[in-house]
Amino acid sequence: MLRLIARRLALGVLVALTVMTLAFMLTRLSGDLAVSIAGPSATQADVEIVRKAYGLDRPLYVQFFAWTGRALVGDFGQSYFFKDSVANLIQKRLPITLTLGLVGLSLALIVSIPLGILAALRENTWIDRSVTMFTMVGQAVPSFWLALILMIVLGLQLGILPISGTGTWQHFVMPGIVLAFTAIPALTRLTRSGMIEAMASDYIRTARAKGLSRARIIFKHALRNAAIPVVSIAAVQLGFMLGGSIVIETVFALHGVGYLGWESIAKNDFPVVQAVVLVLAVFYIGLTLLADILNALLDPRLRTG
Repeated sequence: MLRLIARRLALGVLVALTVMTLAFMLTRLSGDLAVSIAGPSATQADVEIVRKAYGLDRPLYVQFFAWTGRALVGDFGQSYFFKDSVANLIQKRLPITLTLGLVGLSLALIVSIPLGILAALRENTWIDRSVTMFTMVGQAVPSFWLALILMIVLGLQLGILPISGTGTWQHFVMPGIVLAFTAIPALTRLTRSGMIEAMASDYIRTARAKGLSRARIIFKHALRNAAIPVVSIAAVQLGFMLGGSIVIETVFALHGVGYLGWESIAKNDFPVVQAVVLVLAVFYIGLTLLADILNALLDPRLRTG
């Protein structure tokens, strides 16, 4: 088990270093940072002053290792636009993104598990085909389009939910629904296949022979085993949601880490862009590692793989 964790952790560190390198290089390839910071009306002398003040006159590898060393201890530098430390900005915005991700994952599990059970119990019927069609449509619908439709219907026409901001829990309902649609198809199919396999198992036939009720067989015996991969993959889905929250937060004007990243890209605030990419990548890596550990705990065969 410890060897598995060590291998996954080493792989996660390599991925994080790769993300750091790509984030750094892409911001440099986007143009001259000194010109972006100084502004379009700055003179060449002003640009040179800015370049020297921010250390942009040093070789790229020196800049990269200097930024990497500070990032490893949580120092992401200063924001050019917000005039605040990047770490402080992310710390203020992170709770909103985490709340949105947890709401989206909770809604996805609430919808996908019952649908998966229903489709498995009515395999090859119109109910099963309807659930399959629903998941296909849900996977194909663009998030921004669904967000706009919900804003128009629930926010403007019916007026039952706010369309932007983070003042109350109602502000997270519509964004949570949109975010949940990105995970519902995969979780529903996983629950369905797990339940079909479980219901055909020998221990289910034994439970039927003992005279146990159908509800007890389904929820106490079959679902307990079918839900194992769903629980482990939920951590990975949460990582996807946190990474995909940039679009949702932008549409609904939720001032989380995703919206901070979008603002920073629009304003050429490159230290914030690099930090946001790195933080979201670290969360995804950590959640993936958690999913691997859960899989190993639930399935002993993976501990020696």
